[in-house]
Amino acid sequence: MRLGYPESVKIIRVPCTGKVDALHLLRCFERGADGVLVVGCREGDCHYQSGNFRARKRVGEVGALLERIGVGGGRVRMVNLSSSDAPLFVRAAREFHEAVLAAGPNPVGRRRRPEPAPARAGAPNPPPQEAIRP
Repeated sequence: MRLGYPESVKIIRVPCTGKVDALHLLRCFERGADGVLVVGCREGDCHYQSGNFRARKRVGEVGALLERIGVGGGRVRMVNLSSSDAPLFVRAAREFHEAVLAAGPNPVGRRRRPEPAPARAGAPNPPPQEAIRP
């Protein structure tokens, strides 16, 4: 049986959620993610002992920071599930997806960089990089 979660959900596997640093979470938003859902082991069942507790603390800190800067703390969330909880994962992913859609697009996501201006007619071509010596 194949359980479906929204197509916009991108799964990034890590050995332990305890290795997910606050900078990793913030970088997701910087790169344009509208929300980040961290799914860790059930509390007390972490193979690495307390990784999921560290992750929950970091997710809370990032949520508070996002709230302070006006992005919205609800854009980052953590749930604790077992690897056998596929239906619960799908439900959590769908609920989070709906919450993120309701929040709207990420206001600080990656902006498209402007294309470089085309060379003017008659302007000299810049020398190749390997020809430039300090």
